[in-house]
Amino acid sequence: MLSDNPALLGLFTIVIGVGACLAYFFFSNVFIDKVLFPARGPNAGRNINRANMIRPWLFLFPALFALTLYLAYPVFETLRLSLTDRSQGGAFVGLANYRQMMNEAKFWEAVRNNMLWLIVVPAASTAFGLLVAQLTDRIRWGNFAKSLIFMPMAISFVGASVIFKLIYDTRAADQNQIGVLNAIWLKFDGGIGSVIFLQLLPTLLLLAFAVVVAYVAWTFVRGIVARGKDKSLWLLPLRLLVAVGGVWLIWISLNSALGVWITDVPYGEPQTWLTLPLWNNFFLMVVLIWIQTGFAMVILSAALRGIPEETVEAAIVDGANPFQIFFKIKVPQIMGTIVVVWTTITLTVLKVFDIVFAMTNGQWETQVLANYMYDKLFRANDWGVGSASAIIIMLLVTPILVWNVYNARKEMK
Repeated sequence: MLSDNPALLGLFTIVIGVGACLAYFFFSNVFIDKVLFPARGPNAGRNINRANMIRPWLFLFPALFALTLYLAYPVFETLRLSLTDRSQGGAFVGLANYRQMMNEAKFWEAVRNNMLWLIVVPAASTAFGLLVAQLTDRIRWGNFAKSLIFMPMAISFVGASVIFKLIYDTRAADQNQIGVLNAIWLKFDGGIGSVIFLQLLPTLLLLAFAVVVAYVAWTFVRGIVARGKDKSLWLLPLRLLVAVGGVWLIWISLNSALGVWITDVPYGEPQTWLTLPLWNNFFLMVVLIWIQTGFAMVILSAALRGIPEETVEAAIVDGANPFQIFFKIKVPQIMGTIVVVWTTITLTVLKVFDIVFAMTNGQWETQVLANYMYDKLFRANDWGVGSASAIIIMLLVTPILVWNVYNARKEMK
């Protein structure tokens, strides 16, 4: 009967779950106070102290047990599976699965795309969120605007992917285009509008992106050569990684900017946007940026409102213009919040799967690590390589989690 009525089944589950928790805490306290450490006899005081020492762990036990069961055990089991071969009956093969994975072109394609996602999506989402948070605080209908921008957070990744798949939809040239992007594209015919919107504007955006990347990379790298700066050894690999990634992105941006002018643009022909190499990755990233901008906006808006008015007023008295107030006064004071937002979005990007799976399924050079893992585990039935790729994702996520915990503890101190 319960299986035929989902609402009744949900209510029954809630009642049983809450009732079980209440029963656990009640009877476990009774056991400690009445049986294990009774508050009577000559040792009553000592028993009360012991009971109070054990009681917090008693309350923490369900959470610790659940974490062990649903987090620690899967990690160790995944690590074990990554060292075995299913075709050999689960025999131990050492690092053979990792070697096989490293020799596959699709794996390196996934790594390259993940790196591109890691650099573009957190930066764009945080930048747009900060911009919107600053601008909406200055207008009367700012709260309404924030509600509209935050609304995509209520949509699942698959739902957002379906929406954007319709935006990128392609029909034959003699049919009406239901895809918004192709409907706009077919309006261009090589005139001055085409030069402005399809060549000049993309070039300016790419050059601006290259400048921003260069500035961020230099901000990280200059700590290596600057005197009196923090030269902790554990920061050196991160700075070098940012430098290499920055140079790579700048090269891609400049190369793409040049390609905008030398490429023969197919005017009047509908484009299959999700099959265009490299660019299709950016079309997929737009979906996640659209969703995560609302999250960044809410957190950063709260941080901006927490800035003391005295510092802003003092800057105005000293003659600072709005740009100086924003970049020299406000941004440094909320840098901790910006880092938290950035790293939180980075964790989401490292695990991105739904968008790629729903829109391209990793085809046309859009493969990412999570989708690669899914293909190996559930399509190729290769639990060894699939588990190895899961371990790689975990290793990439772990430093960011450690960084977040480190910053949280630092702020608490």
